[in-house]
Amino acid sequence: MAENKLTFEQALKQLETIAEQIERGQIGLEESIAKYEEGMALVRQCREILSKAELKIQQLQQRADGTLETSPFQPATGPDM
Repeated sequence: MAENKLTFEQALKQLETIAEQIERGQIGLEESIAKYEEGMALVRQCREILSKAELKIQQLQQRADGTLETSPFQPATGPDM
């Protein structure tokens, strides 16, 4: 399910649902493990979304007069991405 690029909010909601199911013991061990794996994929996706948002925010630059200007977002490229 995490392969479908969800919004941050959608991924977070699914992650909360998974955590609740596991914590309440509503599912068996095998399904808990599968849900845990799904949850970890959702965590990675949320982190990726947050990292991209942080890069965009960092690109706001303050001018000498105190106003803000934006510079175009240049995604990082290379072996880490």
